[in-house]
Amino acid sequence: MAKKLLFIYNPRSGKAQIKYKLNDILETFVRAGYEVTVYPTLKTGDAGELVKNRDQDYELIVCSGGDGTLDEVVTGMMQSGRRTPIGYIPAGSTNDFAGSLGLPKSMLRAAQVAIEGKDFPCDVGSFNDDIFVYIAAFGIFTDVSYETDQEMKNILGHMAYILEGMKRLPSVRSYPMKVSYKGCTIVDDFIFGMVTNSRSVGGFKDITGKNVKMDDGVFEVTLIRKPKNPIELNAIIFALLGKTIDPATMYFFRTEEVTFEAPEESVAWTLDGEDGGRHVKVTINNICKGIDIRVRM
Repeated sequence: MAKKLLFIYNPRSGKAQIKYKLNDILETFVRAGYEVTVYPTLKTGDAGELVKNRDQDYELIVCSGGDGTLDEVVTGMMQSGRRTPIGYIPAGSTNDFAGSLGLPKSMLRAAQVAIEGKDFPCDVGSFNDDIFVYIAAFGIFTDVSYETDQEMKNILGHMAYILEGMKRLPSVRSYPMKVSYKGCTIVDDFIFGMVTNSRSVGGFKDITGKNVKMDDGVFEVTLIRKPKNPIELNAIIFALLGKTIDPATMYFFRTEEVTFEAPEESVAWTLDGEDGGRHVKVTINNICKGIDIRVRM
């Protein structure tokens, strides 16, 4: 009896290049002995629901799209309570998570890794009642990923995020928050915060620190304080571009759990580049080695 594979793809991700590779990808799966069920996503949430309610006899789930598509698949996997290996064929604008895992940029090579690679038990995050794969963030730039026009993303890639975000610098706002972790408490005004399990964010490698491990049970947390003047703002930008931490304007720590409380108003969050809703209180936990992702042997 043939092995069963569920293939979910977002036909609109990136430059919609998958339409030129689809037949070759499916042939790769079939040649490997799989009976393939193919599902192109039609709307937001499709992938998650499909994985959550999938038949039990699928031995492998492969998805193709951007980080948002992968987020839906992983969320559906966690909600199903059943663990099946996930293959990922990156097809988005930045593909931060795929880059962190060292997955090939070529769709056909990534498809080969999905069926021939090894299972890597990777950390994921819980965000209140939600799930994220590699980043939960608030503040400046965080809504750029889902507000930036898709056509602009397709043309410019990760530069689209930067260009859109730069427009906001003159009107940057801050968020008063209490941040608690490992018996420590930080109370400050922040213009940006991110909780990550990735070596790349927004296309920038190593911006989350050196020696990042994606299966160590801890997140890297970066918080940027509200600058008091243009000089401090320039220092923040210089530090980010230089992939360094400026202790005068930033906090950086590693933890398996962190809580954010906003006393004045709810704060908008993004999860893996998608809208994560507005929240007054957020508790984030690391689910150590919570999913299996196919990576190179």
